[in-house]
Amino acid sequence: MLSACCNKYNEMNDNQLTKEDAVVETLMTRRSIRAYKPEPVEKEIMDKILEVGINAPSGMNRQPWEIRVVDNEEYLGGITELQRQNMDPDAPHNPFSDPNLRNIFRNAPTVVFIAYTPGLCSQVDCGLLAGNMVNTAWAYGIGSCIQMGPVQFMKSDIAKSYVEKLGFSEGYELIMAIGFGYPDETPDAKPRDASKIQYVE
Repeated sequence: MLSACCNKYNEMNDNQLTKEDAVVETLMTRRSIRAYKPEPVEKEIMDKILEVGINAPSGMNRQPWEIRVVDNEEYLGGITELQRQNMDPDAPHNPFSDPNLRNIFRNAPTVVFIAYTPGLCSQVDCGLLAGNMVNTAWAYGIGSCIQMGPVQFMKSDIAKSYVEKLGFSEGYELIMAIGFGYPDETPDAKPRDASKIQYVE
C-alpha cells in the first residue's frame, strides 16, 4: 500500500531528483497525521523506521532510550477505555468527543512508546530519535504524530499498570508516544515564522 506522500516520493525519484533534494523534500512535506486508515504498518517498514531511529546522535553515545512497539488492539483499546472512564467529559480538548475514536493515539494502529533515563542531554537525544523515526516513516508513506497527552495520563497512578506492561528497565521513565499508520488525511502545512532566524555578525 502506498500513500500520497509515498507516491510523490516515487515521482521525485522518477524525475531524477538528487539525493539531497529528495531528503529535503521529505523533510519539508512531512506533516503530523491525526487520522489513519485501520491497516497496520508492515513489520519490515517499522523495522527500518526503528533502525534509522536508533542511529540518531546522542550525547556521549549514551543512547538513553528504550523503545516499545505496540500494535495490539487490546492494549490500545484498554488504555483508551480506562481514560474514558476517568476523564471529565467537559474537559477541553476531550478526545472522546470524536465518535470515531478507536484509541487515544489518534486511532493510529501502531504506537511506539519511548522511555528515557534522566541526564543532561537525554530529552534532546530522545527528540532526535523521534525526529529520525517520523521523517523516515514519511519517506515510506507512513504518517505519524508525536503525542504527549496520552503519556500524561499513562503516567498517572490510574494507568500505572499499562506502563508496567511495556516492560521498561528500572530507571527508565516514559517520555513520549508516537502513533504510526497510513494517512487518512492530507493536512496543509502550517505557517512558519522565519523571522525567528537571525545571523549574528
